[in-house]
This record gives sequence, structure tokens and C-alpha cells, in this order.
Amino acid sequence: MEIGNSLLIFANQMSAKIFITGIGTDVGKTLVSKILCRVWSADYWKPMQSGDLHALDSQKVASIQDENFQVFPEQFLLSQPLSPHAAAEIDGIQLKVTDFKLPDTERNLIVEGAGGLLVPMNSDGDTILTLIEHLKIPVVLVSRHYLGSINHTLLSVKALISQQIPIVGIIFVGEALPGTEEVISRHTNLPVLAKIPILEPFTDDTIKAYCETYGREIYLNLTHELERIR
Repeated sequence: MEIGNSLLIFANQMSAKIFITGIGTDVGKTLVSKILCRVWSADYWKPMQSGDLHALDSQKVASIQDENFQVFPEQFLLSQPLSPHAAAEIDGIQLKVTDFKLPDTERNLIVEGAGGLLVPMNSDGDTILTLIEHLKIPVVLVSRHYLGSINHTLLSVKALISQQIPIVGIIFVGEALPGTEEVISRHTNLPVLAKIPILEPFTDDTIKAYCETYGREIYLNLTHELERIR
């Protein structure tokens, strides 16, 4: 599986915006987003959240201690912990990809998606993948090891390539499985930006301690690969 050359044209400033997507739900997108916001000096935006309105992902990220750091509000907060299309229907909301616009910021920006790439947003066939196409920013794919994760990772990469969306690289979350990681790397020919363990508790101190050890390496990997896909 080859990455190929993207036909999407990104302005220079677009290289400073990244969409964090995952191979499914609960694979570590918020953990990755918080780490990248810290090491890359980026602001944060989650376009929509379904359910858990008392514990928003944006609130988990928002506690970064940086006076310049900004969390932009979700465009849609959906009350039920369901796929966005189903949650929006219950709430009487029509999600349209064209309604989403990247927030204005002079800093780098991390955009965190909901679920996996083919999560439906509405009855018109739009998915998270469609949203990424609309926003026109490159992707970091988060993969977490479980039975079936190789298949889910390769299918996610194939979906992104099919729409000619630039992939910055893969971040593995969880306990290291070198054999699985080698298979995924070999089949996708994508760089591995980081291998992040589950950090518990999910606190600023835990994230800060991790970034003090591994942050520079992640930053260098990320910026190098962003230059590659320009």
C-alpha cells in the first residue's frame, strides 16, 4: 500500500493544522491531542461531541498550563453518546459538512475527530472522512492494539488514500506490540510519529512528565513529516 502524491493543494498555513482521527472509538485520540498541543504549541478544536457533556474532551485538553493556549468551543454538542448522525437526529439538529469552518488562530491547531473515519454525520452519506476533505488539512492516524486493529488500521489508511488526504503518520497508543507495529508500518509505508503508553491518571502532571521525556522526539518527527507532505 503506497501513500502516493496527494492531489490536494494545501496553503503553507495549512501545514500548521492537523486532524487527529483514529481507527475507532476510544483509541486515544484525546490523549494524543493533548500531547501534541503541548509539544507542538497548538490550539485545540473538537468540531462535535456526542454524549458525555459533563466531561467534554475539550475540558480534558483545556487544562494545559500555557497562557497562549486556546481551546475553541465545539460547534455541536450532542446530548446522546451515539454516532453523530443518530445523536443529531434525536436533538433535532441537521449536521452539514459545509457548516464547519476551521477557527481562526495564528498558532498551530489540533482538530480532534469523533470516532473513526466512516462514522456517519447525516443521512446524506457524509462521514468524518467527508469532514476532513472539507477542512482540507492533513491527518495523524491513532491506532491502538487489540484483536482486529491491524485490519482497522489498514482500512483507515486505505480510506484516506482513496480520497487523497495527506497522512502525516501513525501514532500507536497502548502497550507496545512490535510485531503488530512492524506489519502495519510495512503494509502502509507510513512513518510512526510516536508510541504512547496509556498514561494514568490523565492529568496535567502525567502528560507533562511524559512530554519532558519524549516531547522533543515527537516534535521533531511531526515537523519533519509535515515538511514531507507539503
